[in-house]
Amino acid sequence: MDLRKLKTLIDLVAESAIEELEVTEGESKVRIVKSSPNAQNQVVMVPQQAAYAAAPAAAAPVAAAAPVAAAPAPAAVPEGYVVKSPMVGTFYRSSAPGAPAFVEVGKEVKEGDTLCIIEAMKLLNEIDTDKGGVVKQILVENGQPVEFGQPLFVLG
Repeated sequence: MDLRKLKTLIDLVAESAIEELEVTEGESKVRIVKSSPNAQNQVVMVPQQAAYAAAPAAAAPVAAAAPVAAAPAPAAVPEGYVVKSPMVGTFYRSSAPGAPAFVEVGKEVKEGDTLCIIEAMKLLNEIDTDKGGVVKQILVENGQPVEFGQPLFVLG
């Protein structure tokens, strides 16, 4: 991986809410982790089952002193086939500003149809569906940053 790509990845992590990014290109593997100046003061909430196995010994006194908040209710799982983002970037519903959106709620799509564009590192990547159906929900607003694996569309 050349230094320009590496610098671009570092800038992407620094300017976004991403805490960690791992990229494999051929035999090269790069992992970028954003560090916080207050890393010692952070409290990490771990699910009850994994708390004893995953919590480091140094963090135990801090976690024990903090009151445990009630876990939020799980988000409603949309019914249907969920199309997820294959990358980190900026979500666009159309090919250009002012152009019609690729899909709208209620539109029928076939396998291979373009649903949106995700801009990543100045490259526009068309995101196609790998399954046909009717667009039931669009879960992301135009121009919003998206994370890897974030749900974008629900097809029925």
